[in-house]
Amino acid sequence: MNTIGLVAIGRNEGDRLQRCLKSVVGQADAVVYVDSGSTDGSVEFAQSLGVEVVVLDLSIPFTAARARNAGFERLLQLQPDLTFVQFVDGDCEVVPGWLEMARQALSDRPDLAVVCGRRRERFPEASIYNQICDIEWDTPVGEATACGGDAMMRVAAVQQVNGFNPSLIAGEEPELCVRLRQQDWKIFRLDAEMTLHDAQMTQFSQWWKRSQRSGHAFAQGSWMHGRSPQQHWVKESRRIWIWGLVIPVVILGTAGITSGFSLLLLALYLVSALRTARYAQGKGYEPGVARWYGWFCTVGKFPELQGQLQFHLRRIFHRQATLIEYKSAPSSR
Repeated sequence: MNTIGLVAIGRNEGDRLQRCLKSVVGQADAVVYVDSGSTDGSVEFAQSLGVEVVVLDLSIPFTAARARNAGFERLLQLQPDLTFVQFVDGDCEVVPGWLEMARQALSDRPDLAVVCGRRRERFPEASIYNQICDIEWDTPVGEATACGGDAMMRVAAVQQVNGFNPSLIAGEEPELCVRLRQQDWKIFRLDAEMTLHDAQMTQFSQWWKRSQRSGHAFAQGSWMHGRSPQQHWVKESRRIWIWGLVIPVVILGTAGITSGFSLLLLALYLVSALRTARYAQGKGYEPGVARWYGWFCTVGKFPELQGQLQFHLRRIFHRQATLIEYKSAPSSR
């Protein structure tokens, strides 16, 4: 039979990690947990379940990509004959039946390198920020260009492209998918429940940092693969610069010579927010939630611009990128 290994990564995930590991122990042929400096007993809990633990050397800058590579390498040492590997973040619980469904999809389609399903927020009602995450993950079913942190992959395909790029502080899964598609592999999103995510994002500052990290990922991804046929994240980066910098500069720079009439261009942001809200409402979300989503997607261009600037400044001055953290400490529920 095609064997499944699983790699979970985390740091101080508390109850979230417990739910994650309990949902997969006994479901996969081998499970590896990669820890990056937890102080909440995560390592001890994983070991109590019989899970293989890899503790990262934190003298080397941590990235999720590096953690996934380390877990993948250890999996193959334990089970050299693995066919598929499920990657999952430590704040996610794998829903029953997903692993078998994903394995069957990959077995039926030898052209597929990656399959993913629907990641949902466990507590979307806890905050508008959690709800925004849930809407973002509601992506179309069928052939896709990328996956997120939760996905099942074909071991041979991951090996062919040498795994994740450890230099990326965010966006490592879509970047991996770019390289897979360059080798004629396909990515597919199944119409199936996959994982429950627990963001515990309740503060505006958390949302800002998360958006900032996205902007950094867009900048780095477009810098690396923007000239390829995939034009990875070129459009996304262009929109950030237009909405986050060009339009504000035009409005403020021409306010004097237009007697303030250029301020009317601020209406463009309202139009953008309303269009995005209609999109979310068309997917079945309540009007109030859809309006908030439209507003935050529009305002999000400013922290995303900050992330873009951070990447390019670090690139120009040859500085090491550091992880942009937004998560709060987990609480018991």
